Amino acid sequence: MAKITLKGNTVNTSGDLPTAGGLAPGFRLVKTDLSEATLDSYAGKRKVLNIFPSVDTPTCAMSVRQFNQRASDLSNTVVLNISADLPFALKRFCGVEGIQNAEALSSFRSAFSKEWNLEIVDGPLKGLCSRSVIVLDENNKVLYSEQVAEIATEPNYDAAIASLT
Repeated sequence: MAKITLKGNTVNTSGDLPTAGGLAPGFRLVKTDLSEATLDSYAGKRKVLNIFPSVDTPTCAMSVRQFNQRASDLSNTVVLNISADLPFALKRFCGVEGIQNAEALSSFRSAFSKEWNLEIVDGPLKGLCSRSVIVLDENNKVLYSEQVAEIATEPNYDAAIASLT
């Protein structure tokens, strides 16, 4: 288990994130049109996985906006915003916010948070994904991973983007 905090209070996750140099496990997630996407759906592309508890919180919403803005300059790269939110909520948010350079995926019908060791296992956000960023190359090799130590803070955008250069 990894220990993180929520407003200073310790909470635990289901394990440690995939580490740089290793291969990412697969996934099956739900797109905003209710179709499914797998890691293989993005074969040949670099991937920035922006993972968070819920798009309906200010910090999570900011991370989606920030990665959307920064993704427009990255070649052969897709940003995947992943949470347990229902696809309808993700679609609504992305539409209202004009999110066009990133894709939203829901983990609501999958074991993604457990398989990637980022499920919050106790505390008020139990069952949701911890705030994490995992960057993969074209072959799904992990270039960068960050599990944000305090859920209420934003990830290190600069470090995530720098891992792609």
